[in-house]
Amino acid sequence: MSQSTESSTESNPFSKPGFIIAAALVVALIAAAVVIFLLPKGQDTAQPAPGTAASANPATASPSARAGAGKSVCGLPSSTETALGAAPKSKWELVGKIAAPTDPKTFGPGVTDEDGFRSCFAKSPTGALYAATNILAMGSSGDPVLNRKATDQLLMPGPGRDIARADSSSKSTSNSTVQFRGFVIKSYSPSAANVDIAFQTDKGLLGHAALPLQWADGDWKLAIADSGQLINEIAQLRDLSGFIPWSGA
Repeated sequence: MSQSTESSTESNPFSKPGFIIAAALVVALIAAAVVIFLLPKGQDTAQPAPGTAASANPATASPSARAGAGKSVCGLPSSTETALGAAPKSKWELVGKIAAPTDPKTFGPGVTDEDGFRSCFAKSPTGALYAATNILAMGSSGDPVLNRKATDQLLMPGPGRDIARADSSSKSTSNSTVQFRGFVIKSYSPSAANVDIAFQTDKGLLGHAALPLQWADGDWKLAIADSGQLINEIAQLRDLSGFIPWSGA
């Protein structure tokens, strides 16, 4: 079974302007993974590779650089480490449909609101990893209120966030799920991180996506292009080679 590259691109939600971080994100991960798995051989596999942080509008990157020296908004400890070569020992909680890591006193989320909104992550490689996975997990809740809150507070300011905010009331649900299976910290500095996360669908398919984060206002936030596009890489994996295995479900 095959599908043309052109039609795959049209069906892939990550390639469309206005792609939002919200409940639709997890559904989009699944949909994008399925599209990629249907591509002709020779186009359907990828492995993580070293890379720079995904590009964002320089205008949105500048505030992050200025805020890079700031401390955690809820007082979580920072670290001088710039790499993460082993999986952290993590406690996992079900957030929406995804098992997400939690360590409120060390890595985050340091704050969990009554509505389930999770924020405040440590200024460290592990804190960046916890931030990326918790933000994705919140997107699986299907709650438009939580969706809007995450859009407002966990995306870097700029035209892309405005696009996401305009669509953040959308509610998207799916019976399918994904779970985290591993990670690679592709790059890290006190002001920016690029976290590559491997996931598996409930059908057993493996894929990965790279998420760019920036440190601003005492927390990690997702960088987003002016077009509203967030995920910069989405690809099938043959296996988890090259990733550090890490999962809570």
